[in-house]
Amino acid sequence: MGTPAFAVASLEALLSAGVNIVGVVTAPDRPAGRGLQLQSSEVKKAALRHQLPLLQPEKLKDPVFQEKLRAWKPDLQVVVAFRMLPESVWNLPPLGSINLHASLLPKYRGAAPINWAILHGETETGVTTFRLKHEIDTGGILLQEKVIIPKTMNAGELHDQLMEVGSNLVVRTVKGIADGTLIEYPQPEIHPDHPLQSAPKIFTETCLIDCNHSTEHIYNLIRGLSPYPGAFTQWNETTLKIFSATEEIAAHGLEPGAWKSDGKSTFSFATKDGWIHVQALQPAGKKRMDVATWLRGVRLPN
Repeated sequence: MGTPAFAVASLEALLSAGVNIVGVVTAPDRPAGRGLQLQSSEVKKAALRHQLPLLQPEKLKDPVFQEKLRAWKPDLQVVVAFRMLPESVWNLPPLGSINLHASLLPKYRGAAPINWAILHGETETGVTTFRLKHEIDTGGILLQEKVIIPKTMNAGELHDQLMEVGSNLVVRTVKGIADGTLIEYPQPEIHPDHPLQSAPKIFTETCLIDCNHSTEHIYNLIRGLSPYPGAFTQWNETTLKIFSATEEIAAHGLEPGAWKSDGKSTFSFATKDGWIHVQALQPAGKKRMDVATWLRGVRLPN
């Protein structure tokens, strides 16, 4: 059960490992793009390539869907980047359902663990396989694997690394369940005086760059939201999405938000304690470009 490319890697890994996939569940086709033509999920495309049985329910509580699911007689359900399942679905197979989550649970429970790990300046994260239960991302842990986050890595690069590491972890988990060697253990209790970081959905207000913050905070915001949905700022009455930059801690005596440029290849804006040197950006209504290309087409105010 899955929808985006992140889930395809696990499906492909299970097939390569010889696991018997009796069926695939993914999202219904949705209109997308300028022509609003129906688009299939990446998981559906993969299922069709491998000629796997496929279900695309609108509602997971639909009795017709659940009857078709039961007809597959699954032993185990593997859930990767899908929707929240009702108990009548996750508890259907004799071995239950497992989920792959892109963090080291219980840290970063929620919809956007990859983004939030970088937004908070974490130096490591990882992937976790766990049993599904009623409360989201709280089930017993099966396996975990850590991944280092370099200072220059953005969310897209971390996504791709966790996708590969996670797909291998899913295979190990399924094989461990099948041969009875895997031991499940409960997630650590969260002390009320020391709450863990969560990973809620990213909203537009999260993406707005506030130059009154520290250089490090803004730098992490830019890479934590790159390439999607993208951190943005307002400059000269234009919205600029910023996809990559470097940081410099330096006293400057200027107001946060002040900018400087050589008019050719550099464009920087001041934070409360330094500079953000922009490398790649996207003006509203245009394509992504490097800062030198942008400067060739823009008239800088005095």
